[in-house]
Amino acid sequence: MAEKFLRVHKGLLVAFDGVLVIAAFYLAWYVRYELEWYRSVDPASYTEFDFYLWIAVLAAFLIILAFYMEGLYRLRRGTGYLDEFYRLFNGVTTVTIVLMVGNFMFQPAYHSRLVYGIAGILILVFTATGRALNRQFVAWLRSRGAGIRRVVLVGAGEVSRRIMRVLLANRALGYEVVGFLDDNPERGSRDIGPFPALGPIDNLPEIISERRVDEVIITLPWQYHRRIMSVLDQCERLGVRTRVVPDVLQMSLDRVHVEVIEGIPMLGMRQGSFTGPRSAVKRTMDILLTGFGLVLMAPLMIIIAILIKLDSSGPALFVQERIGRNGKPFHAYKFRTMVVEAEAMREQLTAFNEADGPLFKMRNDPRTTRVGRHLRRFSLDELPQTINVLRGEMSLVGPRPGLPAEVAAYEPWHRKRLEAMPGLTGLWQVSGRSDLGFDEMMLLDIYYVENWSPVLDMSILLRTLPKVLFGNGAY
Repeated sequence: MAEKFLRVHKGLLVAFDGVLVIAAFYLAWYVRYELEWYRSVDPASYTEFDFYLWIAVLAAFLIILAFYMEGLYRLRRGTGYLDEFYRLFNGVTTVTIVLMVGNFMFQPAYHSRLVYGIAGILILVFTATGRALNRQFVAWLRSRGAGIRRVVLVGAGEVSRRIMRVLLANRALGYEVVGFLDDNPERGSRDIGPFPALGPIDNLPEIISERRVDEVIITLPWQYHRRIMSVLDQCERLGVRTRVVPDVLQMSLDRVHVEVIEGIPMLGMRQGSFTGPRSAVKRTMDILLTGFGLVLMAPLMIIIAILIKLDSSGPALFVQERIGRNGKPFHAYKFRTMVVEAEAMREQLTAFNEADGPLFKMRNDPRTTRVGRHLRRFSLDELPQTINVLRGEMSLVGPRPGLPAEVAAYEPWHRKRLEAMPGLTGLWQVSGRSDLGFDEMMLLDIYYVENWSPVLDMSILLRTLPKVLFGNGAY
């Protein structure tokens, strides 16, 4: 199914590029000869589009050839748009120069050479726009199961979990992890979020056959060289594509960079995502956006506080100890959504917990007040946490601040999420909110820590708005 999708997609992309090139040449001719852009056209040198049509067809052929040589017709999962644009630019520039040189050498001087320059710019604009739309189209198709590659991971260590985080946070890449294998009895038998444990590595041939696996990704540590070669041989015999992810001597892959000094490659470690200037940028965004938001939300917060007081006895605000960045405790503020005795009643409701891991959640928690139910549905109870943001204890975007008891129950790999400031919203909140499992939340939070950027923060904030307005996954 995936291979058929690739063939059809490549054919459509080639045809679409050809049409765009011819359309760009027609528009360039029209701008130069009909609109007489730059300077008027001498009637004696007026040229019909018929002359440029065969050049446009030749240009389409050359562009498709150049794009093929640039690898633009291979569906590169995970390649950024800037890289794709760079390849487009190389291909279009090369063909435009070839056509202009050919025009100079073989065509009469009265034929406008400006048409080629305009056409080159338009081809780049048209194809770059087309590729951006194509990315959205492919993501839409993959969300409906087209072109999905079924993957099994060999190994369940940190490298494997990093791949899980990337694939979980970027579903548009088109990978479906059917599970993972590991010879460690403890790791090979415990699911990680939505990724099922499939037992020891010896089960691989059976898993490939039964689960229609398209690709195997090996994430075993470097010292398991013989085991890696054995898996590669098995996959080759079974006709399954295999890739190996090096663990770089167990260093954190998100921090590794390579520097070459006089031909000698050296591995180094980058600074963390939230240090130095990057931390200052994030803090500046928090202060500006939170300050602006507080001015707009102040009347609403006053009304909510009054409604809480009228609905039930007790304070309007609920203050609770939470764990912040690097494990530092702080007091988080929220609008009270439960009865005052809620904490004392929790032990009686333990049997009704609907969350996994150390979390506690109930879809119809009897401790919730009437006003509290509505506040929780639209996340209005978290508005007072803007105070924590201004105080530097939280950020607008980041992992959910955990309770001390939750953090105490973390596994070692969970603690990486504590490297970031906790946030009002985060990647897991816009990916499913309360419908996600505990490990799935951890994977998404750690992905955020490893891949933070201002663009990612703005993307999460924009994706939060519809989630809040429609109350998706909130209770």
